[in-house]
Amino acid sequence: MRLITYTSGPGTAARIGVRVGHRVLDIEAASRVDGEPLPATMKTLLREGRGALSRVQALAKKAQSNAGRFASALVEERAIRFLPPVPDADAFVCMGKDYRAGLVGHNGKVASPEQAARLACAPQLVFVIGRRGQGVNGDEAMDYALGVTILNDLTDRDPPKDAPGFAPLGPEIVTMDELGDPFDVWLTCAVNGEEHMRVNTGEQVSKLPAMLEQYSRARPIEPGDLFSAGVAGGSATPGSGAQDPFLKPGDVVECTIEGIMTLRTTIVAPGAATA
Repeated sequence: MRLITYTSGPGTAARIGVRVGHRVLDIEAASRVDGEPLPATMKTLLREGRGALSRVQALAKKAQSNAGRFASALVEERAIRFLPPVPDADAFVCMGKDYRAGLVGHNGKVASPEQAARLACAPQLVFVIGRRGQGVNGDEAMDYALGVTILNDLTDRDPPKDAPGFAPLGPEIVTMDELGDPFDVWLTCAVNGEEHMRVNTGEQVSKLPAMLEQYSRARPIEPGDLFSAGVAGGSATPGSGAQDPFLKPGDVVECTIEGIMTLRTTIVAPGAATA
């Protein structure tokens, strides 16, 4: 199952959907067609638990087989604007960084912070927590993971810093049953169609069980929390041999979980509109 947070037009409220082929089924609208309404935000849906998620999966199957009945709740993917899958996470733990204030969605634009920025990128596998827990035992930690998404970890290398808008995330949450082994997944980063980084999640600096065990000693993990352990290999740049090997306005960065999803980001000039 693939869960999406999106808007359908300028000034419209965020909605949540589930992918049905090349279309998106609005979860709250579809639930009104077929019973009691489900929540309209991702974090609230995850807090509803496995029963609500099972109902979403059932709605997606019904819409697949009887699109006419759910026509009012189906939108074409090309007609939506992707938002970060969990735009209001209580926690985003990524190697000591907190990206909650700087999230942008799939197909978003990120303005370089200054003309002389040495901007580099790196793909990060991000786990999305599906239920509350405290004092989590590492052996049971994976039971708390609902699914994964991908982060484009953009960093200005001189000096290293992260600024608002430096955290493209998405395009969707893919549930664990569609992923396979999360610690044997290939992540890639391409700039303008040319691959510059390829790394396996087996090379993660840390693993989710250890992160959850340590984090949950002090505070509970909550549905919608985001955790990324990072990967070895540093950052991707357009080429160390180039006169200017770092990202520049006009570059298109694609971070991919191979065979699963691709997150696309365009770099724009300092001060340019990023909507």
